[in-house]
This record gives sequence, structure tokens and C-alpha cells, in this order.
Amino acid sequence: MVLLRNGRGEWELPGGGLEAGENPADCLAREIGEELAIEVAVESLLDCWRCEIQGQGEVVIVTYGCRAKGEAKIQISPEHHAVGQFGMDELVALDMPEGYKQSIRTWDRLAQG
Repeated sequence: MVLLRNGRGEWELPGGGLEAGENPADCLAREIGEELAIEVAVESLLDCWRCEIQGQGEVVIVTYGCRAKGEAKIQISPEHHAVGQFGMDELVALDMPEGYKQSIRTWDRLAQG
């Protein structure tokens, strides 16, 4: 899995806010292109949950499973502090909201068939 380190020092899935008239799957594909410079196919809606962001209030997170189209050569945008590729065995130790971890586990189960 590919994760980004945000300004709060937490790992998170790539993504961002909807633009006017944009559907969530198109938003995610656009945001991943902006944040990682890769093209993805957005596949399965995984989860929707609320997250408290320190000093900013509450946001609603909607997660989808995605697959890279073709060979992905990741390039991080200036919006994040680091990019990392992690295995499922590393998930429990990562500093990230539990909702992201649950979405990642769900996607892993779906991908395993």
C-alpha cells in the first residue's frame, strides 16, 4: 500500500476534497494523480467514516480501493512530507487513524478474493 505523511506526522491514504460538480471516484483519481503522479482505476467503495483532525474539526472520509494503471513511478507532491510503501504486516504499527487501517484491511480482503 502507498501512504503519504501529512503535516501532522500521520500516515494517510492519498485523496482530497471534491471540486464543484465532481463525483467522488473522479475526485480520487484526480487527487492521486496530483499527489503521486500516477493514474489509477478506482474500483470499490470501501468505507465512509468521520475523523477528527486536530485543530481543524471533523471531516468525513470516504475510501475506495484503487489499482495503478500500467507501471507506476510515484512522485510525491509538495503537499505531503513523505511517501511510503508498506506491507500489511506493517499496518498495525503505523501512526494513522484507525478508520484508514480498517479500509486498508477491507481492500486487502477484497483483493485476496
